[in-house]
Amino acid sequence: MFGAAGLLVWRSSGNGHQVVLQHRADWTHHGGTWGIPGGALSGTESSIDGALREAVEEAGLVTSAVQVRADRTLVHPNWSYTTVVAEAIAPWQPAVTDAESHEVRWIDLAEVEQLPLLPAFAAALPELRTMLGRLVVVVDAANVVGSRPDGWWSDRRGATAGLRDHLAELAGTGLPADAVGLPGGTWYPEFVLVTEGAARGIEPAEGVRVVTAAGSGDDAVVAAVAEQADAPGTLLRVATADRELGSRVASFGAEMISPRLVRH
Repeated sequence: MFGAAGLLVWRSSGNGHQVVLQHRADWTHHGGTWGIPGGALSGTESSIDGALREAVEEAGLVTSAVQVRADRTLVHPNWSYTTVVAEAIAPWQPAVTDAESHEVRWIDLAEVEQLPLLPAFAAALPELRTMLGRLVVVVDAANVVGSRPDGWWSDRRGATAGLRDHLAELAGTGLPADAVGLPGGTWYPEFVLVTEGAARGIEPAEGVRVVTAAGSGDDAVVAAVAEQADAPGTLLRVATADRELGSRVASFGAEMISPRLVRH
C-alpha cells in the first residue's frame, strides 16, 4: 500500500493554540492552498519518521523541539495518509527550506479556516482540532500491579519496576485512541507512576516520571493529577480500578482507564 504522512505541530499561546501551516507553491498539487508539511513515505519508513523527515525538509523542523502526541490515519483501498500531531516543546521558527512552499509559519488556530485550505486538510481539520493536546496517564502502581495474580506479592518492588519498563515501551508505541476515549488513531502518552510501600524509590525511565508516595498512595495519585490539571492542553487519565479514587480525580477532569491497558 502506498503511504504518506504529514506533521501538524501545535503550541499553546496567550490566544489559544497556534499551528504550523505551509502555503503550498503554485506548481504543487492544489498549489496556492495551505496545509501541513508532508509527503510520501520512503521504503519501510514509519509514518512518524516520515512526517518528521518531511517537516525537516519542507519547514526547517528541529526534531528535538517537538514531541509527538498523537496520530490519525485515513485509509483507502490502495493508499493511506497519516497525520502526526506533535507539540512544540522548545522554541522553533519554521522556515521555507525547499521549493514546495511560498511560506511556512505559525498561525492562530482561530484564523486557520479563513485561509484557502488544501481540501483534504480542510476535511480533517474538525477532528484534528480536538487532537491538539497532551495525554498524561497517572498510574496507580499498587492497583495495577495487584490486578493480576502473578506472584507480585513476593517481589512488589520488582513487579513495579517491570511495570515502569512496560510503560516506557508504551510511551513509544502508544495507546489506542478509542481505549482512552480520545479521537484519532493512537496517542503517545506521558506516564506518571505513583509508587508506595515496598515499591518506593524505583528510578524513572524515558517517558515515565515516578512519584513516591510519602503516605497514602491514593492521596499521592490525587496530588499528581492536581499538579497536571492546570497545564494547558493536558488530557488526564488515571489507570486504576479503584472507583473511589476515580471519583476523587474526576473533580480535576481526569477519567479512569482500565489497568489492563497499561499492565504487562
